[in-house]
Amino acid sequence: MRFSIALIAASAAAVQAGVFTQKNYDDISISGGVAGNAEQEALAVFSALDMNDLASADEDDIDFLKSVNSICNDAEDEAFNPAIDAASGDEADAIQRGKIKNKVLKLEATIIRLMIQQAQGEDVSDDMATESKKLQNNIQQDEDEAGNESTFLSFDATTA
Repeated sequence: MRFSIALIAASAAAVQAGVFTQKNYDDISISGGVAGNAEQEALAVFSALDMNDLASADEDDIDFLKSVNSICNDAEDEAFNPAIDAASGDEADAIQRGKIKNKVLKLEATIIRLMIQQAQGEDVSDDMATESKKLQNNIQQDEDEAGNESTFLSFDATTA
């Protein structure tokens, strides 16, 4: 009997359950503050995931990462772009920096999702190359503006 319970417990521990919980966009947004550290801020949002065991990631985690991408796209289209169009000067620049940080968050979610899919045996090399190039471009834009104000924009959306 003890052997069976121990075996079941060990088997259950070997399967990584979904580590992410439903979040509001405002709770995961990194758009505010200052520019320059978007990559680290984005990675912190996803720090609950064991990056050393991506093959064991749960489908719920993949869905969460997909939904982060989706709500960040929506925030860009429905919040950042209209706000940038309505602003000028320093205000528009600060909103643009927030938009870039939002893009870094979106693209980090995409890269991590692709890394999981790759670890689970899917061939995503073409997508990985395309998305990595976009991510590096946005990280560079963020770093080029390091220390400058970045505007947080509230957006009503929720992850899966």
